[in-house]
Amino acid sequence: MFLLDYYLSVCYCSTVSRFFKVYRPYAGWVNVYNYISQNKKAEAVIVKTRAVILREIKYRDQSKICSLYTRDFGKMSVIIKGARNPKNKLSGLFNPGNVVDIVLYKKNIRDIQLVSDGNLVFSPMVPAPDLERFAILYRIIDLVRHTTEGNEKNLSLFTLLAGTLEELYHDNINCQQLYTWFLLRFVSLLGFQPSLRFCVISGKELMPAVESMKLTELYFVLNPGGLALPDASGESSATKQLIPVRLAMLLRTLASTRLPSGNSINADPADIEMLWNLLQDYCSLHFGHTKPGKNLSIISQILLK
Repeated sequence: MFLLDYYLSVCYCSTVSRFFKVYRPYAGWVNVYNYISQNKKAEAVIVKTRAVILREIKYRDQSKICSLYTRDFGKMSVIIKGARNPKNKLSGLFNPGNVVDIVLYKKNIRDIQLVSDGNLVFSPMVPAPDLERFAILYRIIDLVRHTTEGNEKNLSLFTLLAGTLEELYHDNINCQQLYTWFLLRFVSLLGFQPSLRFCVISGKELMPAVESMKLTELYFVLNPGGLALPDASGESSATKQLIPVRLAMLLRTLASTRLPSGNSINADPADIEMLWNLLQDYCSLHFGHTKPGKNLSIISQILLK
């Protein structure tokens, strides 16, 4: 016991000596404590959180490395050992689009965290696989993966993502309408909410001006984002697209809808397609995120025929 106490005393004194070589003498015991705490080896802690699987990569013979968007830690990378072994209880759980409750050993100094357990909350495979659902799913998770930073908690964004996927996995859902709504909410949540009530250039209220001037078209200005009156937008060199007033009204309806279910918003599919292309251009401009790849574009063309 005496030898153990002596050894610990020597270690402690050595740490304090190193501290006084770095910091001036008489800096105070608070600084001594902070220095010792900062140089102490980080310990792994067991944490539970809910996560959306954004991407999976095969690792070695039977494991996976996945990119997740979590409720408590934002975007992060994890390794699931043995996840590709059919006999492993986590097999099939960590597929893109799945929403899972996970247990992990988290260490701040580690870039890839270790998952020890998990349970499925909901999946795009339930009640049955659907081509249209998967096309929209991969657009959503691809957008989130490319436009969010790692280890930055954003509870509002996680709630939007998980809630949208839960609705997407229901039967009789208008997937394209839901995706358009998601784009508008997503870009607004990340600080680029377009102005839909007032002209983004002149500041005039739009609907009274539309009625008094009997307008049939408005401009959607990409930067700064929002609707603009034709006479005001003519003075601006900003990138803009001319859209029918009915599309502007549809945008306002989507913005005021909490979460569309089924076909709760009465809209022409062609109008929805125009809006999602417009909002994808808007996201690309502000986030530097390119449009979906060739495979997703082909799927979308098939779905919209």
